[in-house]
Amino acid sequence: MAVKLVMEQHQIDELVACINEHKKKPGPLMPSLHDAQRIFGCIPIEVQKIISNELNESVAKINGVVTFYSHFSIEPKGKHVIGVCLGTACYVRGSQDIIDAFSDELGIKPGQTTDDGMFTLEATRCIGACGLAPVFTIDGNVYGSANPTIARKALKEYK
Repeated sequence: MAVKLVMEQHQIDELVACINEHKKKPGPLMPSLHDAQRIFGCIPIEVQKIISNELNESVAKINGVVTFYSHFSIEPKGKHVIGVCLGTACYVRGSQDIIDAFSDELGIKPGQTTDDGMFTLEATRCIGACGLAPVFTIDGNVYGSANPTIARKALKEYK
């Protein structure tokens, strides 16, 4: 079940103000998208339409950029974001077992957020910590030489 984004007028006003600043310089789309992600926590179609109107760009172009870059999300993420590396080194050392453990504990699959909005589980590509494989992160904190037991223990710290 997807978490619903609630857009407040002050957030919309803040985004429009940021976009107006970015329009003073070349290439305002990317900084505007970064601001939208910061302000709303995601960039769903409703937010993309605001950016489209302000920058006079097509929604299709904006959506293409949003869906291309993994930093941007079209759905709200949970309070805590868990990323399990599925790069080659991590995968051959058991990261699938770690992702399965998180899925079992949280009742969600990769790419989903728990109904209470607390956790988002993501399958990520190499995060550059191959020597510590397998690796997962929770809110940017890296857990290396991991296994399902370590994953469950780390998760308890965030519940």
